[in-house]
Amino acid sequence: MLVALVGIGKIALDQHVPAIAGSPDWELAATVSRHGSVEGVEAWDDFTAMLEARPDIRVVSLCLPPVPRFAYAAEAIRAGRHVMLEKPPGATLSECHALQDMAREMRVSLFATWHSREADKVDAARGWLSDKTLRRLTVTWKEDVRRWHPGQAWIWEPGGLGVFDPGINALSIVTKILPKPIHLSGAVLKFPENRQTPIAADLAFAHPDGAEVTADFDWRQEGDQIWTIEAETEAGTLVLSDGGARMTVDGAEAGTEEDAPLSGEYPRLYAAMARLVRDGASDVDLAPMRHVADAFTLGRREIVAPFEE
Repeated sequence: MLVALVGIGKIALDQHVPAIAGSPDWELAATVSRHGSVEGVEAWDDFTAMLEARPDIRVVSLCLPPVPRFAYAAEAIRAGRHVMLEKPPGATLSECHALQDMAREMRVSLFATWHSREADKVDAARGWLSDKTLRRLTVTWKEDVRRWHPGQAWIWEPGGLGVFDPGINALSIVTKILPKPIHLSGAVLKFPENRQTPIAADLAFAHPDGAEVTADFDWRQEGDQIWTIEAETEAGTLVLSDGGARMTVDGAEAGTEEDAPLSGEYPRLYAAMARLVRDGASDVDLAPMRHVADAFTLGRREIVAPFEE
């Protein structure tokens, strides 16, 4: 299948382009970007013109920041194209629901991707937890924003999510591996005095069985980066580390290579998109985004030291 990639920035070049190149399902037929391109691929700077000139390209993958993404997705859907959305799927929940309605009306596939759900041991963790009684779950997601988002000013503007840009990856894993749904019960959001989005957040959740569920997100981490989810149950303690790439149970390595027959988060996303298009289906799970929206609604705001690049 032919696919057009829109927004040729770091995530597109690091993840999407190699995943498409390595897939038997896809051919990168065009790019749309004001600044970037991919060698050997037809490049456009006008999305409308590309859609009109290339009716043979039936799938569009959007790697734009959240705020401008809705307009591109809506235009693609109205043009009868299947759409793949980089995370988070939109700037607001209402936008995402509107896109779902459009896709349903136009009978095209819409895929809200959560790449961290495709980490190697996430499915194994979900299977292990499926019949366990949860007592406590702790998420620790701490990284250095200067290392991972250099010069990306949009993340500090309204709609950019701030620390929830990586934090939503953790929430996407949590909402996949827990057998019972949780909801936010409290939050503290820490805003640099010179920025519009938070640099850190402490979250607490209500669990239907009373388990203690918390998350600690921080973009000020120096040294080792921490992406860990620890789940204590009556049958032992499971730890997902390295963003879901490693899994231990009571300190012993768990999960097998057979848990992840296709290597890489983004190759798995593109394989899933191919299945959705072939089946005439959509996948728009907004659970991770609901938790973020609830945090902004319920969270207590604290002002912290200014952030400078």
